[in-house]
Amino acid sequence: MNILIAHPSYPAQFLHLAPYLAKNPENHVLFISKENSIGANLPGVQLALYGKPTEQESSWVSSCGPLRPAAEAVVEGQAVVRALEWLAKERNFKPDVVIAHTGWGSTLYMKDLYPNVPIMGYFEWYYLSEDSDCYWWPDEVAQMPNKISIRTRNAHHLLNLQMVCEGPVPGVGIAPTKWQHKQIPEVYKPKVKIIHEGIDTKFCSPDPSGKRPGLILDDVKLNLPEGTEIITYVSRGFEIYRGFPYFMDAIRLVLQRRPNAHVVVVGKDRICYGAQLKDTTYLKEEEKKGGYDTNRVHFVGLRNRGDYQKILRSSSCHVYLTRPFVLSWSFLEAMSFGCPIVGSKTPPVEEVMEDGVNGLLAEFRSPYHIARKIEEHLDNPERGRLLGQRARETVLERFELYKCMRAQEDLMYSLVR
Repeated sequence: MNILIAHPSYPAQFLHLAPYLAKNPENHVLFISKENSIGANLPGVQLALYGKPTEQESSWVSSCGPLRPAAEAVVEGQAVVRALEWLAKERNFKPDVVIAHTGWGSTLYMKDLYPNVPIMGYFEWYYLSEDSDCYWWPDEVAQMPNKISIRTRNAHHLLNLQMVCEGPVPGVGIAPTKWQHKQIPEVYKPKVKIIHEGIDTKFCSPDPSGKRPGLILDDVKLNLPEGTEIITYVSRGFEIYRGFPYFMDAIRLVLQRRPNAHVVVVGKDRICYGAQLKDTTYLKEEEKKGGYDTNRVHFVGLRNRGDYQKILRSSSCHVYLTRPFVLSWSFLEAMSFGCPIVGSKTPPVEEVMEDGVNGLLAEFRSPYHIARKIEEHLDNPERGRLLGQRARETVLERFELYKCMRAQEDLMYSLVR
């Protein structure tokens, strides 16, 4: 088969699935994308890059107000169509099936180009103004401008749901978790299956020695010997969606009471989700507040996978906090590493973690409660080890990479004749 995979940032959620499908000699896998910012090279996968928006397109998008996400999707969808038309003409490429992330517009016009080709659409998030990521707690009340913005933000998501799930050659949707599936409009839920993209449990595994090692990162002059209490936190950006300010307040409390504990923070001083701060960042605000020993709090930036593995294997307690939003890979990977985890008591985490069974849950907005739960792990490392072992068992049972990829492969074959 000719399999077309689409995502504007190569390879994203299809990091494992694309080369898995390409290993089958019956398949030709072509991945179309706007950028390959990490320089990925997936074996057997042919990459085709299309152009970024022109200055004129960007200017038009910026004038669209609440419709800006839809306008961005229109520009993205048109760029994909132009690239696919070129590939059809110059390379004689036509897909038998399309697998694509629907969130940025890549799929918006694919049915117009390929009316008889089924699409397996990855639906990551559908926005709601109540009981969801934006306004979850009772004291968070959406005003009318917020409701207008959120409802309008779904314009291209609705178009994609209709395009993927209906028509003479219907496709199917995928949502990675039950919580993410819950956000989707009721009429489309039966056509969206819950299949996670999978966790590489062989790579994300405890240290082969059976012990928790120390941590050495030469480039940042970090050398923490075996037996050090190491608290870890991982996030692509330091933002309130992932609880960064609450985490920092919590470790202030922990470090006061535990003079030998260290904190290792992986990530970048940016905001990936939620509103940007004006003229500052959350990290800069934490630095202004101070109140923690900078010699024991180590911001190590974004790390390669080898360093990431070393950091999580060394963790005495891993903290993962999130609003009721998309569940991060890093959380499931930390579970797979067997880390003793403190997770936020929010729906995406509660879907896979039960308090006192395979981790500990804390109130997302309570630094005191987060700190108390961290210390429970540090005070009782044997209990933490057992909870971490159960966390890994959870991932092996529900999110193991090859189980998930085979489920996606079977779903793909169900669409084609």
